[in-house]
Amino acid sequence: MIERYTLPEMGEIWTDTYKLKTWLDVEIAVCEAQAELGYIPQTAVDEIKAKANFDPQRVLEIEAEVRHDVIAFLTNVNEYVGDAGRYIHLGLTSSDVLDTALALQLVASLNLILERLEDLVQALRYQAQEHRNTVMVGRSHGIHAEPITFGFKLAGWLAEVLRNRDRLVTLRNTISVGKISGAVGTYANIDPKVEALTCQKLGLQPDAASTQVISRDRHAEFVQQLALLAASIERFAVEIRNLQRTDVLEVEEYFSKGQKGSSAMPHKRNPIRSERLTGMARIIRGYTVAALENVALWHERDISHSSVERVMLPDTCILTHFMLKEITNLVKNLLVYPENMKRNMNVYGGVIFSQRVLLTLVEKGMSREDAYKLVQGCAHEAWNKPEGNFYELIKQDSQVSQYLSLAEIEACFDPQHHLKNLDQIYQRLGI
Repeated sequence: MIERYTLPEMGEIWTDTYKLKTWLDVEIAVCEAQAELGYIPQTAVDEIKAKANFDPQRVLEIEAEVRHDVIAFLTNVNEYVGDAGRYIHLGLTSSDVLDTALALQLVASLNLILERLEDLVQALRYQAQEHRNTVMVGRSHGIHAEPITFGFKLAGWLAEVLRNRDRLVTLRNTISVGKISGAVGTYANIDPKVEALTCQKLGLQPDAASTQVISRDRHAEFVQQLALLAASIERFAVEIRNLQRTDVLEVEEYFSKGQKGSSAMPHKRNPIRSERLTGMARIIRGYTVAALENVALWHERDISHSSVERVMLPDTCILTHFMLKEITNLVKNLLVYPENMKRNMNVYGGVIFSQRVLLTLVEKGMSREDAYKLVQGCAHEAWNKPEGNFYELIKQDSQVSQYLSLAEIEACFDPQHHLKNLDQIYQRLGI
């Protein structure tokens, strides 16, 4: 289980106000560490903590003149603090603040995403158990294959979501990294002990070997892992869309009272949520390219990554969080039609039981080659014909009757044979 946190809303984490708050948190944590190590007076830190503040609008006004966001921020903070402000940012470079504060935003975002992911886990667990014995046809290449249950399909989704959860928990450790190492990362003007104390106060780990920035492979991994989660959600959404097709109609998105599907056709009930999720996954997946290209900065740093991240990271976090809310609601309220599943499974007289007939004939002594040719012939004769009936063709075949009794033929068409080992999968998932 993922620990529950008291958190701001996702959108708030990516506002200018929240960003500047994290900058101030980093600056104050550095001052506290400096004082604990005897580098600056404790009285100055007390005054800084009592007075330090900022006005986002004022920061923007100063930045319009100085063309530097951190300098504008520090100028505004010192307008509140006064003389003690000379101890703020002592020995630091801008990226010490920017990258350490960004880690706090990413961790806060991941905590919210993990919280929403846990809701999806519980929704899938419930529905997988609810439809444990809801028999339907499995499909490969989009073509009817053999019987499964809808619960089994959902169990597969659950297993994938659990893997995503494990990856995100690991990712939280990967991204929980700060750096207070000064220009080009050599600690020339700041004691490494200050970094260690600062990161400890902020719930982070010091980067093992930063340059002037924290290397962007961490941030690329962050975006890629969220893109992978979005791809999983897209897979579920595409499956729902396919199963909601009029000619299939085995499941359907909940259609609320008063909802309308088309301006022209009153009968339409469209899978709009699933389609929306599919589109959003494309956006997040597209950002993985930008995230990977951010890794190759010039020498110890440049700022080509900065403009990308200002768009990419908020978008990726906010969209992923929204997608989780949408897919969870979709799964919770999904309309399931077992009778349609049964109808589709038995189309053309149960051709999906062809393998069972084949194997039973082989077990009774017919060669595999002869059995395959016989069964395929009956299946293809039944296939795609309104009156086609594979079961009747098998039952009436003189060669089959030489090997199988009527009871043995009927046993081949029992879907329970295909479901007998599914409990093992449920046990693995703790359902």
